[in-house]
Amino acid sequence: MKSLHKIIFAFLFYLSLRIHAQVINWENLPQNNIATVNFGTEYGIISGLTYGYKISDGKFPFLINTEVSIPLGEKRLDDFKVKLGGQIRVLKVNNFNMSIKMQGIFRVYNNDFVKISNFGSDFSTTIGYYRERWFTGAEFGFDKAIVSRYIHTDLYKSNFPDVKDGWYEPSTGGNYYYNVKGGYSFGENDITLSVGKITSQDFKTSPLFPIFSQIGYNIKF
Repeated sequence: MKSLHKIIFAFLFYLSLRIHAQVINWENLPQNNIATVNFGTEYGIISGLTYGYKISDGKFPFLINTEVSIPLGEKRLDDFKVKLGGQIRVLKVNNFNMSIKMQGIFRVYNNDFVKISNFGSDFSTTIGYYRERWFTGAEFGFDKAIVSRYIHTDLYKSNFPDVKDGWYEPSTGGNYYYNVKGGYSFGENDITLSVGKITSQDFKTSPLFPIFSQIGYNIKF
């Protein structure tokens, strides 16, 4: 039972590991391509790479993007997260903008007991004030684990021989998150910073490390 608790705790812990999608200055995006490198902090350092492409402009600019993030450690490729989705600005009033982000997630986590592969989703809304050279805003979102596949190690099976590998539903859980963000734009570049907090789906508990931060660099071309 203790080992099972460790598995559940480890996966919920990994759900709180996050690199957010590209932080975009909606008032300074004449180019169609934007590439981003991010570094985030929670229990360690997390790195991420993102590429976005603007497929529509005008009143409702829409970007599709793909994102990969990994924790920096001895086994960097054992744990990773891939996101695919997009961001769209849905409202603009003078310099105030509101945007929506929608992404599908695939993530993998390994420890001594189990390998967990998970499909999930990430939805958020950002409201901010944007100028050509700088911007600031606030984001509120929900990261949901939808279905997870468990492959238990021989170590775990030696203690629990009746355990079954496979896909498990209902979902393991989800996290709400909120953050404040800002950035400075110069030429074809942006420097961005985000600081926020995570809370569990029931709003009663928080992950072991509920505070996160992220610094990013965008280049547009």
